[in-house]
Amino acid sequence: MTEYEIEPIPGLPGELPAGERILWQGSPDWRALARTAFHTRLIAGYFAALTVVALALALSSESYVGVVMTATLGIVGVVLLHLLAWGSARTTIYTLTNRRIVMRVGIAVPKCINLPLGMIASVDLALRADATGDVSLAPAGSPTLGYLALWPHARPWKVTAPQPMLRSIADAEAVAALVARTCLAAQPDGRIAAVEPCDASMPAFAKAQAA
Repeated sequence: MTEYEIEPIPGLPGELPAGERILWQGSPDWRALARTAFHTRLIAGYFAALTVVALALALSSESYVGVVMTATLGIVGVVLLHLLAWGSARTTIYTLTNRRIVMRVGIAVPKCINLPLGMIASVDLALRADATGDVSLAPAGSPTLGYLALWPHARPWKVTAPQPMLRSIADAEAVAALVARTCLAAQPDGRIAAVEPCDASMPAFAKAQAA
């Protein structure tokens, strides 16, 4: 029996307090997670290039052992990364309530991360062509969450100031809008900023900011 099997509500560590209600629950799309967090396409391309180089060298030596080993290592590596992405998506549940965001994450070491809405300074969206995307949550004040403890549910490159992220979720634009509206309801002095460019890992985002 795992911790997940005795959850009173899937994705939550306990029953909801009086007055709190679930507004949305979701999990990563494992295929999108494999591409964006585990970089399976990049790794596959890297090993494909190595295999081509090994094949070119093998043509002169007439020994194809290196080609077979390189191709096999690449295939095994990409398959393992896909399995990790599938396992991560399967054991992850993101929950939005009218009071907080709860991230139940972890394959080997499960944990629940509670983010009260009043402690979220901004909500950022990175949207992709297939309508999946990432919704990152910038905490107010000094960071208390470690990047490695959050990964892969962390905004890329924000190592010194980690930002939890609802990663590779379907219908990301609608989810981000719901999260932003819910955060603004908890922080009435906040505002919606215009869409603007940001770093390469998140090509464009819409932001909901606290005052």
